[in-house]
Amino acid sequence: MRVEVIKMNIQTFDETKSTLYIVSTPIGNLKDITLRALDVLKEVDLVLAEDTRVSLKLLNHYDIHKPLLSYEKFNEKERVDTIINRLKENQNIALISDAGTPLISDPGSILVNKVIEEGFNVVAVPGASALLTGLVISGIRTEPFTFLGFLPRKQSEAKKILINYYNRIETLVIYESPLRINDTLNLLYETLGNRYLVLTRELTKKFETTYRGELKDIKDKIFDTRGEYVIYVEGKL
Repeated sequence: MRVEVIKMNIQTFDETKSTLYIVSTPIGNLKDITLRALDVLKEVDLVLAEDTRVSLKLLNHYDIHKPLLSYEKFNEKERVDTIINRLKENQNIALISDAGTPLISDPGSILVNKVIEEGFNVVAVPGASALLTGLVISGIRTEPFTFLGFLPRKQSEAKKILINYYNRIETLVIYESPLRINDTLNLLYETLGNRYLVLTRELTKKFETTYRGELKDIKDKIFDTRGEYVIYVEGKL
């Protein structure tokens, strides 16, 4: 009888080690934060924030006063060693983004991988996410879906990605800036043909708006230039 040995890395929470908390924050309405998230932010030694000015508004709203350190895509590699040293000094750290769940089209994966490699705890504190919030109100099938995040800026590169989904049945979820929304909708129409889709913006805020319709009717509409959009494209029927 042959016994196959499988190597795997099993990690359980170790109270003797420092922890990096991945903390989800509201995507608009400040009330959309969990009690656990507030407790963690009050207890950690340092908060890593994508934009410290944005995060400070949230922390001040809940009377949380903790040191903030900028951690965004332009400095994430150079920040890693500093953060690892803080963990080695027995400090607990929270990573937050400007809105929603960190690492979802936001920096953080490099840090998380390094923290795991160094043997410290990585704990998620779940909460708001724009892609799921819009998906459940879209009226489009929620299973299966594929999250593409932001498409490449070059349309030729974006088209290479989209063409792979021409005959696929899953709903596509795409993030887009308000200044590029029409270009992306026209690219979707050119690549995938006419599809039913839903656009959401300003989710959970006063001016939350949802657009529903077919690509041929929506692609050239004049959209509001405030707030990022989430695009939900129906799969091939």
